[in-house]
Amino acid sequence: MGRSTARVRTHGRALAVARPGFALTVGCIFLAVLTACGSDPVPIAVPEPAPEVTDACTPLVKALPPKILDAEPRDTDPPSPLTAAYGDPPIEITCGVSPPAGMAEAQSQCFEVNGVGWYAKEAGNGVIFTTIGRKLYVEIAVPKTYSPEANALTDVSDAVKTHNTLITPCT
Repeated sequence: MGRSTARVRTHGRALAVARPGFALTVGCIFLAVLTACGSDPVPIAVPEPAPEVTDACTPLVKALPPKILDAEPRDTDPPSPLTAAYGDPPIEITCGVSPPAGMAEAQSQCFEVNGVGWYAKEAGNGVIFTTIGRKLYVEIAVPKTYSPEANALTDVSDAVKTHNTLITPCT
C-alpha cells in the first residue's frame, strides 16, 4: 500500500502534502460525521386521530414558520404530517392530540397569545401548551432552555389561526 502523503521542498523546507484522494476522503468523513451529529431525527409519538383530523392537521403543520425562537426545523421519527420539531433541545409540535387531563376544568385558565387560546401545563423539562377553544388540539412542548417558553407561541400563532377554526375564544 502506498503512502498517503508526498514530500515537497519549498524554500529549503520539506512539507508533507496530502494526496488529493486522501484529503477528499478525510473531508467527506468529517462532513458525514458533522452532519450526522446535528441532524438526528427527534422521536415524537404520533397520535392516531380520525382521518378528518389528520386531513385538517396536515396543512397546519406545513404552514409552521421556518424557525421557532430562532431554532431551525429538524426531522421527526417517525416522519409524520402531524409532527414537527425545531432546535436542540427540540421544541416539539404535534397536531391531532387528545385534550390533556385537566383541560376541561381549565377554560378559566386559558390565556391568549396573538388571538390563539392556550392551556399550559408544567412539565419536568419545560411547558406543554395545548390549543384551547379550537377545532384541532395542537400541542407544543417547549424546553426550559427557551425560557420564557410562551414566546414560542407567537411564532406559531399565524399557522394556528389560519388552519385551526376558532370555536370558543378565551374568556
